[in-house]
Amino acid sequence: MKRYELSAAQWARIAPLLPGEVSDPGRTWSDSHLFVNGFLWVFRSGAHWRFSRFSRFSRWCRDGVWERVFDTLTADRDKTCLMLDSTIVRVHQQAATGKGGGKDQALGRSRGGLTTKVHMLADTLGRPLRFQITAGQFHDSKAAADFLKGQRAKAALADKAHDSNDLRALIADMKGEAVIPSKRNRKVFIPHDEAACKHRNQIERCFGRLKHFRRFATRYDRRTIHFTGFVHLAAAMIWLR
Repeated sequence: MKRYELSAAQWARIAPLLPGEVSDPGRTWSDSHLFVNGFLWVFRSGAHWRFSRFSRFSRWCRDGVWERVFDTLTADRDKTCLMLDSTIVRVHQQAATGKGGGKDQALGRSRGGLTTKVHMLADTLGRPLRFQITAGQFHDSKAAADFLKGQRAKAALADKAHDSNDLRALIADMKGEAVIPSKRNRKVFIPHDEAACKHRNQIERCFGRLKHFRRFATRYDRRTIHFTGFVHLAAAMIWLR
């Protein structure tokens, strides 16, 4: 078995969550395990899709299959504290081509070229819980506010890019401690637990593991829904370890 392929034990955990089971209406897929392994190879290597395989992958993205797999795997989470972070993903030129270009596809333009930003909420162990895909210039604190609505935790850890009064108020409303360094332009610095802040490296290491997949490290997909599918399956692999 190659390192990017699913073991029998891993496959057994996600197989009932995928369409095409014997009990499902419509077509029954006999090669789902092989298909998912092939999908992981494309994701890991950055190789081009064969059209027949891409059509099935795209349909599963539209149906929210990968998000359902991810949501099921993350049910056993540790939310003593929550971590927030984001990473910039360079966009390959082929992702901005085609009909309509990059319109409404989470593409941002800066001096460095086209970028997409992946925002992530993680649990106490640095495992991903939620994602938001935006254009590269989207502010971190706005995505963080969406993540924290309805959440409960003793603390929320983030870097200084998330330092905003609105976000701090939201964390206080959930009875949590904001472990966020103050920005340099803040008139009155707000102290934070520096020892607890060091644990934020777990979410940074998580992003490092996700970027082992070339189609996460560089965005080749024109449509955000396809890139989001890749992101959720890569995150599911972290939970399957």
